[in-house]
Order: sequence, then structure tokens, then C-alpha cells
Amino acid sequence: MAEVQYLVTALFALFVCTGIGVHSEGEAVWGYQCKNDRCVKTAISEESYPAANAISLPACRLFCGEGAGLLWPQPTGQLAVENELAHIDPDQVWFQWDEKLTQLVGLWEANRDRFRSQLKKRAQGAALKPGGKAVRIKLNVTDDSLALNYETDESYSLTVGAGSSKDELQATIEAKTFFGARHGLETLSQLVLYDDIRNELQMVARARVSDAPAFPHRGLALDTSRNFIDLESLRRTIDGMAMVKLNVFHWHITDSQSFPLVVKSRPTLHTYGAYSRRDVYTADDVQRLVQYALERGIRIVPELDAPAHVGEGWEKLGVTACFNYQPWENYCVEPPCGQLDPTKDAVYDILEDVYREMNAMFNRSDLFHMGGDEVSVRCWNATGSIQRWMGEQEWGLQEGDFMKLWNYFQTEALRRLDKTLPVAEGGKPRPIVMWTSKLTESPYLEQYLDKDRYIVQVWTTGNDSKVANLLQKGYRLIMSNYDALYLDCGFAGWVTDGSNWCAPYIGWQKVYNNDLMAIGGPYAQQILGGEAALWTEQSDTHTLDNRLWPRLSAHAERLWSNPRAGWQMAEARMLLHRERLIEEGIAANSIQPKWCLQNEANCPIGGDGGRS
Repeated sequence: MAEVQYLVTALFALFVCTGIGVHSEGEAVWGYQCKNDRCVKTAISEESYPAANAISLPACRLFCGEGAGLLWPQPTGQLAVENELAHIDPDQVWFQWDEKLTQLVGLWEANRDRFRSQLKKRAQGAALKPGGKAVRIKLNVTDDSLALNYETDESYSLTVGAGSSKDELQATIEAKTFFGARHGLETLSQLVLYDDIRNELQMVARARVSDAPAFPHRGLALDTSRNFIDLESLRRTIDGMAMVKLNVFHWHITDSQSFPLVVKSRPTLHTYGAYSRRDVYTADDVQRLVQYALERGIRIVPELDAPAHVGEGWEKLGVTACFNYQPWENYCVEPPCGQLDPTKDAVYDILEDVYREMNAMFNRSDLFHMGGDEVSVRCWNATGSIQRWMGEQEWGLQEGDFMKLWNYFQTEALRRLDKTLPVAEGGKPRPIVMWTSKLTESPYLEQYLDKDRYIVQVWTTGNDSKVANLLQKGYRLIMSNYDALYLDCGFAGWVTDGSNWCAPYIGWQKVYNNDLMAIGGPYAQQILGGEAALWTEQSDTHTLDNRLWPRLSAHAERLWSNPRAGWQMAEARMLLHRERLIEEGIAANSIQPKWCLQNEANCPIGGDGGRS
């Protein structure tokens, strides 16, 4: 990581705020002082700590000690923030971009409105003191491409300084692509704080940042089938992802419990498969969400899990095996059981129709996720018609024979998908993602899955020997190792007593310390990034935010910054970042008493809060 530099003096009384004063409706009694790289809560006193010199906690965190102050994730390049703050007027924030890059204009207009809204939320409804400097933001982008893939340049540089007049600040963001510039705008929004002593918005008056992500794939995998998640919650999740520079929303949209996606050519799927007529996503819903995500620098990658994890809706089409068999634990990992029957030709015609409509909905994605999770040999082997078909092929009924059947399915399903999926630039077929499974183990891996076509998403533990085998064989990986990245772990069991299968609960600290470079070792360049995953057997619209946040933020910093220090060095920033999530209307879980936020380093075991 490049050098991180702060230009800070010991005398915070020298920092510049225009119109210093104390809020007339209840004067502030606490400020903060930087002592030994810690922000120390200090009573305001005209004798020892006068109000004119007092600074708020966010201002102190911005300037005090080494680190990224208010920024999350921390930048990977140069960071120079001078200790000067200026009172700004949120109603006087102006944007400038190149009108000739026409396809970016609508995106910049959306981001302009979002940025202004973010600034006004900082005060949480307080009546701000009038006045302040105007802010002019220049967005300089050299490439108008909107392709977001593993070659996209997401880097940016940000410079903040004096404007054309004494009453104006200017922020300039330089980037090759819209995505990099949008990240720069996100960083700029975090350099604005609410000063509760003076009741005004303040912005860093002089700063320089250069930044780029460590990993190109930084995502969330969210299941909306076990329990339905409404669109408002999905938009709020995407807002949070944009705040921390995540760029992939992997949508596990269907499963055996429900099929909420409206496929017009196969209406049986949602008519019988959705939980209710209201619990569906139409093509218009999906396309609007894809655009919403694009404006925030995020691509939505659809997953149609197959040949397992199918049931409701599919069963009415007569193409499933072992649907809702009992006792379910003999045929699948959770109820209801269900797998596609690869021997039925109708399966592939239905899949082709579903793929065609999904690709029209998710037209911004260069990836397609074909699932491949938890296929049960016992399910297929309990189906007489499948046994007879395999006998006609002169196949046996051993594991290797069922892997051959799975490959038969995968080959034909992929052929049908390719018929409906435009090829990528240069004529290369689009990459396909599949979960780790028996098919991704040797010898089936080498027999059936082309490493140049398939990307493997790992859900087993980070130290699983199967991960090392995949890397050694040259496969590219997306890490979702459940021991650090499954956000549904640690709750009560829902099919048994006790805790659920992947307990205990995974705290943000473990997420933060999930080092993908260490997992990859000499093959680390084959790890494209990672996705935290939330399976929603025990989550829905009403619990979504606190399941995801702020743990998803810890994941984001791991993938953007690849920090070499552990979570302890990030804790003070995390506590302030969590407050910013709350400001944005995201119900992030609390992780400590607020006293710990206001009394830095006094809570962690082994902390040095006793220093003075």
C-alpha cells in the first residue's frame, strides 16, 4: 500500500472555520482534543478549552493520528488532508461534467442529486446555521464506457482546494471511467462532516487522494427466495454498497421455496411459485433496479440455481425430481427438496425461455451465475425414470455416473444459455460462475469444467484443501468462505433445536480479517475478490439491514484496501462509519455502547485508553 500522509499540527485551534460560534439553542458542552493519536472527550470551558477552539468528534477523527480518519474504506494510495475545515452551504453545491460524454449525463445528474441529499442528511434534521462557502465539483472522465468487468479501471484522484473566489471551494475528480469518478465522489462526501458545536456543515478545505481497489470483484450475494425482500430494501442495500465502494450485487433470486421472478413466457413459475401475487419481481422492477445500481457503480449478477434448489413453480411444469420428498433430510439439505430432471427434454426448452428473459432484464451484467449448489445424487437415484434413462445409455448408478448425468445437464443448459446471451467484447463467451460442489472436485473438475470459461465461487472454509486444488489447477475464484463471510450464521436452528449449522455468529472483526491474499498464497492473483452471503431462511425485509451492516462494510474495506493491519486499527473509524450508515437510513447493527465511540480506546481489551 502506498504511503498515507497526514499534514497535521498539534494546535487544532489553528484550523479554519468561518463564522465560529455556539449553537444558540442549547450550547454544546463537550468537544474533543487529539492526545497521543486519540480523540479525548473534553468539557468546553472558557478557561481551559474555549468554545472557539473546540472541535467535534468527526473533526478530531479526521485529523488525529494515522489512518483514514472519516474514510471507509481507507484509500490505497496517497492521502493528504490538511487541518483546515470550511463551513459550507449544502444548497450551494454545483457540479460540472463533460456534456459531450452524453451517455454519462443522466448518471451524473442522479449522482448530483444523491450527493446533495447525503450532505443534508449529515445534520439529521438540525436547522443548520445559514451561510457558508459554495462547493464546485468538477468531474473529469476520459472514457465514457459503461462496461463494468474485471478490466474496468475504477481508480480515481481527488483534489480539494480554493475555488475561483474566497467564497468557494473546488473539488476536482480525475478518473478514466464513470465508476472511478463515482468512487471519488463517494470519498468526497465522507470529507464533509456535521459540527454539532457550531451547528454547521464543514468540509475539508485542502486535500489530495489517489485511490484504486485491491480486488475487482467486491460483492454481496443475497437470497430473495427463502424469504421475499421488497424493492425498497434492495435499493437501500445498494445505497449502502455504494457508500463502501462494493461493485457486485449477486442476486440469488430463486430457490426451491419460491420463484418470485415473473417470466412472461413461463408464467406457471411465478404464478404457482411465488409466496403471493405481491411477492414478485417484474421485468420492469428488475430493469429499474439494474439502472439504480449502475448509477451507484454496481453491476447486478443474476443467479438461476440449477439443477438443484428448484421446486415451487417448477413442479407444476412436470420437470422436477424428488419434489418435497419426505423425510426431506434423505434427499436434500433443507425443505422442500427438488431438482431438475436432466433426462426430460422439456427442461432445456424452459431454461432457454427463462435465460432469454433474464438476460434482457439483467442487460448490464457480463457474468451469469448458473448455481450448481448442493446437487443430491440420492435425489436423482430415487427417481425411477432417471434410473431407466441412465440404463438406456449403458451408464451405471455410481457417483461417477451421476456426475456424468450432471455434466449432461450442464452442457445442454450452457448451450441454451449461450443462445440467449450476447458474447462479450472480442467475441469471447461470457464467463459463467458456479458454486463449489462435487463437480468442482477432481477428477470431475478437469473433465467437465473449462477453466477459461468457468469461475468458481467458494463457499467452503478458507483453508479447505479443495480451494488449493482449484487454484493449482488454474481456476479463478470468488471467495465466500462460510467461516468468515456467511452472514446468516449464529442464529437459532430452524429445522432443529440449538444453533444453525454454521454457528457461531460472525462478527465484523472476523469479516475484516478475512485475508484473501493469505488464502491464495502463491496463486493469489487468481482470486478475483469475494462476496459476503446472506441466505434468508431467517431473514426478510424487516431484518435485512442489521444482518448486513456494518459487517458488509468490513468486507468492503478488506476487498478495496487489502489492509495489512487487523481490525483493531480500524475500530474507531468503524464506529463513526456505522453512525454514517444510520444517517443514511440504514438500520446497521450496533456493535458497542455509544460511550465507546465517544471515549476512544477505552473499551477494547488491551487498549491504551489509560494514556493521557
